[in-house]
Amino acid sequence: MKTNLFLEKSIQEIRQCYASGSLGVSDVAEECIAQYKAHEPTVCAYEDFDENLLRASFRKIRMPASLDQMRPLEGIPFGVKDVFNTRDYHTQMGSPLWKGFTAGNDARTVHNCLQAGGVISGKTVTAEFAVHTLLNKTVNPHDHSRTPGTSSSGSAVAVAMGMVPFALGTQTAGSIIRPASFCGVYGFKPSFGLVPRTGVLKTTDPLDTIGFLTTHCANLRPVFETIRVKGANYPISNAVLRDTTRQRHVHDRPWKVAFVRTYTWPEAPSYAQDAITTYVDKFSNVGCDVTELSLPAVFTQCHEVHETIYDKSLSYYFQHEFGKNEHISAMMKEMIEKGLSISDEAFLTALCTQSALIESFDAVVREYDVILSLSTAGEAPLRGITENRDPSLIWTFLHLPVISAPVFKSPSGLPFGLQLVGRKYNDLLLLQFAEWLCDNGFIPKRCLPPC
Repeated sequence: MKTNLFLEKSIQEIRQCYASGSLGVSDVAEECIAQYKAHEPTVCAYEDFDENLLRASFRKIRMPASLDQMRPLEGIPFGVKDVFNTRDYHTQMGSPLWKGFTAGNDARTVHNCLQAGGVISGKTVTAEFAVHTLLNKTVNPHDHSRTPGTSSSGSAVAVAMGMVPFALGTQTAGSIIRPASFCGVYGFKPSFGLVPRTGVLKTTDPLDTIGFLTTHCANLRPVFETIRVKGANYPISNAVLRDTTRQRHVHDRPWKVAFVRTYTWPEAPSYAQDAITTYVDKFSNVGCDVTELSLPAVFTQCHEVHETIYDKSLSYYFQHEFGKNEHISAMMKEMIEKGLSISDEAFLTALCTQSALIESFDAVVREYDVILSLSTAGEAPLRGITENRDPSLIWTFLHLPVISAPVFKSPSGLPFGLQLVGRKYNDLLLLQFAEWLCDNGFIPKRCLPPC
């Protein structure tokens, strides 16, 4: 395989190449276009890609002379899941009802990336209204007969093929972590509320979270710092992220790690169970104090309560589309109909249950720095086959920050991920742990390209 700039070099390394003069903005623009042309016909990661617009955007960049004068994402292309508003590209949300729609503005997260010097490469494929689908046109780059994951699959595949260093995604259940796991890339879903959702399709207000997928562990921190909320207008998150007692590991003590199987453990095949238990065993003598933690039985209701909140919310936010149901899928129609049958009282009860479980969970894991679990039950299933349940939905429901790292391979050679989980709002501590794992060789520095 020819050298791929975005798979070989992290964002910081590309910036260093800019500073040294070994790369120019036109070089990076042409690399992005070349990778698109090489891979898009077979993997179908993009919904909208305009090479002339991409070149024009790169030509506008006035690259500073030194690294310390550059913005964090100066001259870095990125993909945007097609549920984020974009001024220069269509925003069609995976639905024929919105074909050709242009929002006329950039979602705030997109705007933040642009202000940091980034360049939109195009809009990546999403499922219909970002709701889980068994089939879309995007294929798994490791095995075209397998699913690439859920609704952020276009972003995951664009990253896996080295078309971009990172791509924005969203997660309401597992739509960042599953594609990251199945496609063998890094995925980061921050704590609920730390990334602004203005200008992004809303499906479920108490669950929708913005994150991203990327090629390198080293890219996690700079992208997160670019997209997260900051300043006095966000007093809760601002205070928590500045609290060094929560966000910084004390180096003279071991990391306190909880290994949590969750109630979804029986749905993982034996090879996945063996992979993570063997992996966890490595930590006992390398600066980690590992405990296997069994969650109280009350948390076994997470999937059920999530479904109530999700379906009821869809029935509210997609009333207009439901009225034109010949243009929506059978799965979407079924979920909306189910939501319409849920009473307001049942919905409010589910919301109260979610709040109580979030508070209870934080008390259960307060003494731990991080949690380890599987990202998915195992390798990607065949296209059209429903995935087994996994812990991703549980952590989303509880508003926790999570990272999927491309650590494991199934007996057939397909990737699946290790999931790193933090307490709510302990995103910086979680990033520090991921960096520690990477520095010590426990997770890879970068994703490996598909064979």
